[in-house]
Amino acid sequence: EPEKVDMIVFRENLEDVYAGVEWKHGSPEAAEVIRLINAREGQYVAEDSAIGIKPMSARNSKNLVRRAIRYAIDNGRASVTLVHKGNIMKYTEGAFREWGYELARDEFPDTVITERECWDRYEGKRPGNLVVLNDRIADDMFQQALLNPARYDVIATTNLNGDYLSDALAAQVGGVGIAPGANMGDGAAIFESIHGTAPRYAGKDIANPSALILSGGMMLRFLGWREAADALWKGLGAVIARKTVTRDLARRVEGATALGCAAFGEAVEKAVLSAGQGAP
Repeated sequence: EPEKVDMIVFRENLEDVYAGVEWKHGSPEAAEVIRLINAREGQYVAEDSAIGIKPMSARNSKNLVRRAIRYAIDNGRASVTLVHKGNIMKYTEGAFREWGYELARDEFPDTVITERECWDRYEGKRPGNLVVLNDRIADDMFQQALLNPARYDVIATTNLNGDYLSDALAAQVGGVGIAPGANMGDGAAIFESIHGTAPRYAGKDIANPSALILSGGMMLRFLGWREAADALWKGLGAVIARKTVTRDLARRVEGATALGCAAFGEAVEKAVLSAGQGAP
């Protein structure tokens, strides 16, 4: 039931174990950090360990949650879910959770309500158009995404969790070939598919351009051109609904017609132009 999966994932993109602060096993730097940990923390890290640091700041965590909540408000979304592993990593991912709730209390007191407040005051029902803020342990969220996807809307999560979760959700709706993405900063944004490059498909006319097309729609919306974005997305949807798709999707859809990358793009172009005929 891929139609039940309609989630927007906000993934912190600067910190966590992806920060790249790590040292090779046996290096002087790793040995120095291991000595410090073993001496000061009363813990034991094996001397032949590789070492990595997991930085997580209040500033970047709150920036992420702020964007997720604003997106939910601006786009009529019902909830924002903080996904973390704070039950184990209490001072990093646990802090991410606390910073998220703190940000909501301080900056969105009139537009956000917590899931606990919904149960305490409204028998679990969402009051009006308020955005419901809740949180889930990361491993439970993967289960929820499979069993109860319709209950979740906007996801705000840490870097590594977001990497895993976004690809897993993409698989539920057809794969990373149709999963758009964006890197959004304070002063700029870059829009791209979530799957990165695929050099082995270069020049073979078999790649699925849907993720890039959808990313273009995200960019148009970001610029305020919602009508253009909607036309692009509807055109793509119309082509897929006719079961004219690229090879990666055709092998999973009964009765589908497989198109090359260029032919698929041309079909989308025609669908967009056809839908726009007669518009002022």
